Formats: sequence, structure tokens, C-alpha cells
Amino acid sequence: MSAVRRFSLPLIAAFFALYVIWGSTYLVIRLGVEHWPPLMLGGVRFVIAGSLMYGFLRWRGVPAPTWAQWKAAGLIGILLLSFGNGAVTVAEHTGVASGVAALAVATVPLFTLLFGYFWGARNTRLEWAGVAMGILGIAMLNMGSNLQSSPLGAALLIFAAAAWAFGSVWSKHLPLPQGAMASAAEMLVGGVVLLIGSAASGERLEAMPPLDGWLALAYLIFFGSIIAFNAYMYLLKHVRPAAATSYAYVNPAVAVLLGIVFVGETIGVEEALAMLVIISAVVLIGLPQWRRGAERPAVAAAPTESRAN
Repeated sequence: MSAVRRFSLPLIAAFFALYVIWGSTYLVIRLGVEHWPPLMLGGVRFVIAGSLMYGFLRWRGVPAPTWAQWKAAGLIGILLLSFGNGAVTVAEHTGVASGVAALAVATVPLFTLLFGYFWGARNTRLEWAGVAMGILGIAMLNMGSNLQSSPLGAALLIFAAAAWAFGSVWSKHLPLPQGAMASAAEMLVGGVVLLIGSAASGERLEAMPPLDGWLALAYLIFFGSIIAFNAYMYLLKHVRPAAATSYAYVNPAVAVLLGIVFVGETIGVEEALAMLVIISAVVLIGLPQWRRGAERPAVAAAPTESRAN
């Protein structure tokens, strides 16, 4: 790859989308749940984003998924979006800071390695060291005041990371639709399940959301779901997978900074130390990917959404 191509404007824009836009979605979710019930917010977001993508792809001539592909995409959509993103949204609704939520979800690569082991993947000692360090970071994170004050939020975030990782690994063994159609189908099914969960749990809109609520929803649909997803797909084709998935340790820092600047969130000493430990763990896990170069990691197997947010 030439230097000009490596630093081309599309690549810079794609990395910006992954690092800043995906990192900012945690804050936007935090703002959105002030005006929307959490499951309803996620359901509306993904149904609209999935419908727009599905309609555009069909208009471009992409074939509709088969029944087997719909079932496979539905299972992954439920794991990644209904369980993963839905749990993050509910956790932030309980009061968990957006930066802490992003930091907890950054443990997805750790869970990915663990679940991959049950599908025959064999991890290096460096990767196992990263897993051990990541578990230590999770323990430290739960010692912080933010999650101690919300045990339910802590449980939801760990569940979200595990569900996202399991779905990512399992997706490699299922007959998903090709390319972006997989994402569209997953968003549609995952969004519908979130809306069913919203209705079943008794969520109701007490009043129509103000402009801020609609802007948050629009941002999550167009920037968080559609633009960032396509940027991720572009990077997977033009850079090494470890570079494309490096958002896992950049998003938490972005989310923390945005939360502090815009909504006055605070991060305690325990949580700051946990951030260093977790990000270091994810870097350790990524090092073998950089060494292998072209080998495709399991965490990149289901590039529907970042990191369950």
C-alpha cells in the first residue's frame, strides 16, 4: 500500500467515523434515554436504520436473504443488537456514565477470545495474558463508584459484552447474507425484538420527545448505525483487521472525554486505572493480529455495529 493511499482522505474519514462517531454514540444514547424509554429507543433506531439499508440494497439489485439467511441473521441480530445494544441502553438509563459503559463494552475482544476457544480457536500466550489482564480490569471497574451505585447497570454491561462477543463468534458459522445485507437483516430483526421487549415491559412515552430527543435518535440512526457501519466495512477491505478493530480501545477514551465535556460526567481513580488496564489488555490481544497481518480476527466477523452501542 503506497503512502498516498495509506493516508488518503477516505481512510482518514473512515477512521474518524470509527473512533469519534462510534465513541460518541455512548454519550448520545445517554442523552437519548432522557427522552425515550431505553428499549424503545434501540428498537426504533434499528428498525429505521435496517429498513433504510434494506431498501437501498434491494434498489441496488442486491438479492433478498433466503429463509435460512433470515433465521441466521435474526439470531445474530438478537444477540448483538437486542441483547448487546439493548443492555447498554438500559444500563445507561439506570445512570451508568457513558464513558464507563464504553469502557465495559471494550472488553468484547476478551470475551471473543474465550468464546472462540469453544469453536476450536487456539489463542497465544500473549492473548491469554490479555484476557487475564482484562478480567482484572473488569474487577477494578466494578470497584468504582459509578458501577457500585448501579449493580444492575454493571451486570447489564458485562452481559452486553458477552452477548456481542458470542454473536460475533457464532456468526462465522452461520449462513448469513452477503455484505451489508447481513447488517440490514440483523438490524431489522434485532430492532423488532427490542420493540417487542419494550411493549412487554410496559414502556410508554409519557410525552412526545423534544427536539433533543429526536436529534439523538436521528444521530444514532444515520451516524451511529449507517455511516459508521459502512466506514467499518471500508476499513476491513483496505487495512489490516487489527487496525479496523482498533476502535475497541479508542472508543472508551472518546466516550469519557465527551461525557466529561458535555454532560459533566466524572470518572473516579478506580475507573481511570481500570481504563488503563482494560485498554492495555485489548492492545495485548491485538498484537498477534498485527503480526499475523492478513488473518481475519473473530471480533471482526460481525461488523454490524460497534461494540454493542
